[in-house]
Amino acid sequence: MDLRIFTEPQQGATYDTLLTVAKATEDLGFDAFFRSDHYVKMGSVDGLPGPTDAWITLAGLARETQRIRLGTLMTAGTFRLPGVLAIQVAQVDQMSGGRVELGLGAGWFEEEHTAYGIPFPKEKFGRLEEQLEIVTGLWATEVGRTFDFHGRYYELKDSPALPKPTQPKIPVLIGGHGATRTPKLAAKYADEFNMPFASVEDSERQFGRVRAAAEEAGRKGDDLVYSNALVVCVGQDDQEVARRAAAIGREVDELKLNGLAGSPAEVVDKIGRYAEIGSSRIYLQLLDLHDLDHLELISAQVQSQLS
Repeated sequence: MDLRIFTEPQQGATYDTLLTVAKATEDLGFDAFFRSDHYVKMGSVDGLPGPTDAWITLAGLARETQRIRLGTLMTAGTFRLPGVLAIQVAQVDQMSGGRVELGLGAGWFEEEHTAYGIPFPKEKFGRLEEQLEIVTGLWATEVGRTFDFHGRYYELKDSPALPKPTQPKIPVLIGGHGATRTPKLAAKYADEFNMPFASVEDSERQFGRVRAAAEEAGRKGDDLVYSNALVVCVGQDDQEVARRAAAIGREVDELKLNGLAGSPAEVVDKIGRYAEIGSSRIYLQLLDLHDLDHLELISAQVQSQLS
């Protein structure tokens, strides 16, 4: 079971804070550092000092880390033109020495689009499908050849399809709860399918849909990595768990029901339930980015039992 650290910087974090967490992620033996792609806070937090851009952040981290994978859950398809996104991600992959992964989603949070003048189209899923075809097509085009695309939403003509990533193929992550279109899209484009903030039972059903869609598309179901994203809140005792839950504005019982919360033994046991239904990677949503002792505890007493 791979454990990855997943942050939500729109809730309030500077680049320096993210760098500190990323370096701790690397030093403590976690597999990767991922971040969300949002420009407006959610909930009752103040969000200060304001948003940081996902790919600018990852470009900086690419130069200041050595081992960990870097990526997004999920880059919002509404924020960037697909040709520009292909350039950005390829460049950050070069800057990292080939450690980047692209999670790409349709975009959903209308308020942040309104706040920063970003168009919020009604038809987002069709755009996402074209974006995936363009981004992966640009990367796959041989050097010296050009790439053309004629779709409903985007058109590219005589693109040089440069630059190329360092990796022969950047892993693409697709996720979500949709029962029909999402599994088909994952079957066509994804190297990994991520189920965000879902129960074991809901994850098992969705993983089954993705496996079936993959086989229908001529792939093996096991060609994809299956993963979950879950909020994490671990403590040595009940008091420490309660303190960490209060620090992120959550209730312990709710966290135990909907996330990974409790003692290290409780969290290891629940991760085991996800492993039993085919999940091989967990993105630990770390909401208090200043509590590095939390990361150390997870590394020492959770990750150590899973490796």
